[in-house]
Amino acid sequence: MPLAAPDVARLFTPGSRHDCGDGRTATVFALPEAELALPTGRLVACDPVAGLADENEPFLAAAPPGRYPVVLAVAEVGNAYGPGSSDTRIAAAMLRIADRPAVRWQLALSEGQDHGRLGAGDFFGYGVDAGTGCFLDASAVGPIGELVERDADPVIDAVHDARHRPATVTDPASGHSMVAFTTGWGDGHYPTWVGHAADGRVVGFVSEFFVVRQPGRGPAEG
Repeated sequence: MPLAAPDVARLFTPGSRHDCGDGRTATVFALPEAELALPTGRLVACDPVAGLADENEPFLAAAPPGRYPVVLAVAEVGNAYGPGSSDTRIAAAMLRIADRPAVRWQLALSEGQDHGRLGAGDFFGYGVDAGTGCFLDASAVGPIGELVERDADPVIDAVHDARHRPATVTDPASGHSMVAFTTGWGDGHYPTWVGHAADGRVVGFVSEFFVVRQPGRGPAEG
């Protein structure tokens, strides 16, 4: 079986407390938001510093064009580096499409990806080499990619200045934008999940950063 979906509701519930393994715990204490324009309804998730120069395919699941909040699940990790220490990390990022409950979460797939090719605990996701992830519309990949390629420092500075809040970066020439955020403990490979309501409509996308261990998974997956 591919990697099991996380308990998204708990990840985005303030006050929820999670076992991280190795004596660490994480408590969600903030859900900061920023608005993202999705003019085509086709979402891309990637590392904006190291990944926008590559080919980025949008997810097959699409949303109605519009503007939607990006919500971060910010958690305080207890015993992060040993007894009595703590740290603050972003456990997950959600693009909330609708205020309706999801009856199922499954891996968000792009063109050419197939659940049937995944082994036990495997997943499709995006690689992070700059400790940063983002959501952006498919139409924004080119303009934002060119902006970052010319000078990535403003993007890095914006995310750094935002700390544990979402950072909105806009290309002044085209008006296209992305919402960026730090990714859990930093670099790695992270899945994005798509949630569906009972009628099949998309209600949200969640990138998960493996800060907290999830039920139904072995210790290596989360």
